[in-house]
Formats: sequence, structure tokens, C-alpha cells
Amino acid sequence: MTQEKEFPIVNLISMPENPLKTIYAACRTCYSADYPINIWENATDNEKMLKLVKRVLASGHHSTIEHCQYVFTISGVSRACTHQLVRHRHMSFSQKSQRYVTEKGLFEYITPNTIKKAGFEAEYDEFMNKTAEFYEKMINQGIPAEDARFVLPNAATSSLVASLNLREFIHLANIRLCTNAQHEIRIMVKKMCDLAIEKDSWLAEYLVPKCEALGHCDEIRGCGRKPQKI
Repeated sequence: MTQEKEFPIVNLISMPENPLKTIYAACRTCYSADYPINIWENATDNEKMLKLVKRVLASGHHSTIEHCQYVFTISGVSRACTHQLVRHRHMSFSQKSQRYVTEKGLFEYITPNTIKKAGFEAEYDEFMNKTAEFYEKMINQGIPAEDARFVLPNAATSSLVASLNLREFIHLANIRLCTNAQHEIRIMVKKMCDLAIEKDSWLAEYLVPKCEALGHCDEIRGCGRKPQKI
């Protein structure tokens, strides 16, 4: 059953070997007559590098963190969730195609907790089963998957490989860790952030909800975590 799995499944499969050193080299290159390769090779003091990087980021010069690319595999998220994710224009995606991948039997799907708490889970499951039966009936009658997929719901799960640079990663965290973001995408982005922070603890200061970065809430409907300023 879909609901028994630890969805979403998120893995960090690629990232810079040394993001801090990479960003430091980019920062120093902007203010140094030395060759960038010399700056890179001579950079050994992590405390010194972090101090400069924090100062440059605080001043708003974020182009230096665009050199760090992170690649994730993501599975067990609803199409509703991926529809939100792909709105982030500075990310790259390779997603499971409903045109070329034919579902077999009951497809995996997500059940929001609000539906469970309202007591609709049995009816919800019944609806999904009937949808799967109708989808399979169409496939068996020769309807191509690209057309049969029209009946598949937003709840159907998907898989994708997603990549983004650190600048967009921070933006993603700022927007999607906010309590106003949908619950499912918040969980997914939190897992992405935790994996990156596990590798580089200094990122914990930046991969946060935007209210933590701003010091106030700029949403129309705040959660009370920070004072509102609209």
C-alpha cells in the first residue's frame, strides 16, 4: 500500500565536493588580482572562508553561490506536489512520464491527512480503485497511455531527478518551508535541506523559512512564528 511507505523518498546524489571553498574562490576572485586557481589552491582555513562567504551573502551578492549544484532523486510525491515544484524556474527536472510509463493495477497515490481525519479514507481508496480499473480497461482496449492518463488524479505519485544551484536552493527553502506552503512539499523540501545540511552544517543558517531570513513574516496570513510586516 502506498500509505505504508515513508513517502516522500528523497536522496542527494550529487553536490560539489567542497561548496564552501568553491564559493570562497568565487568571492575572492571578484576582489583579487590573483588567478582564481591560486585562490582555490591556497584556501585552507575554513573559518576564514566561512567568514568571507557570510559577509558577501549578507551584502546581497548571491551570484557567487550559483556555482554549487545539487542533484536529488525524489519518489513518492503526488503530481499535485510536482506541479508546484516545477514552478521554480531555475531548477531542472527529469520526471517520470505518464505518456510512456503505463500504470499496472492500482497506481501509487497519496492520501492527505485531512482526508483521513475527516473519515473519508475508505471512500477515497474506493475512488482510486475505480479510477485504476477504468484506466486499465482503456489500456486493454488499445487506448494509448498518453490518453488514458487523463483520468489519473493529482494524487498519483511520480518520480523525478531534480537539480538546482545553491541560490535557488535557498529560495526554495525560504518559500516552501513556510507554513503557508502545502504540507507535502514542505516535507519534501525539509528532507532535501536536511540532506544538504548533513554534508555542510553551515548551510543550516540559510536553508530556512523566509521569516527566519527576514526576521519578520511578509505573508498575508501568518502563523505567528515571527511578527508580521506587510
